[in-house]
Amino acid sequence: MLKFRLVVRNASLLALLGLSMAAGRVGLSPIDPASAHQVQVSGEVGGTVHIEPRDNPRAGVASQVWFALARRGGQTIPLSACTCQLEVYARPRRQGDAPILSPTLQAVSAEGRQGIPGATVTFPRAGAYELVLRGRPVTSGTFTPFELRFPVTVAR
Repeated sequence: MLKFRLVVRNASLLALLGLSMAAGRVGLSPIDPASAHQVQVSGEVGGTVHIEPRDNPRAGVASQVWFALARRGGQTIPLSACTCQLEVYARPRRQGDAPILSPTLQAVSAEGRQGIPGATVTFPRAGAYELVLRGRPVTSGTFTPFELRFPVTVAR
């Protein structure tokens, strides 16, 4: 039997993720722990990063990276609605460090999502990295500009 526990410190985060509370419960379905992802939130935009294969990038091997982005309420943000930029930084990172990679984002389809931001990234060596995704709306007012930061550990 799978058990879940959800701790919410910010009710607007539930709305952002499209979850609602009813009778003190949050409806969740079981997920594979290996596919669980940390949600990052910036203003009214939330997102997760997914790295193929199985969120286990390897140094020197091209990995498909894609981002599931959503507005408050759970509406998906496709790349066509976002002027997005991805930068990859080595960690530890100091203020003023330049990104080691700035991959071009392309619209990809993954896990039932169509046209979401994705890129091919080859991490040069094993270690810690940070993916920084910045975006602003193509159509003014559809969502606020955002910056999401995702830590990534790369294996040999």
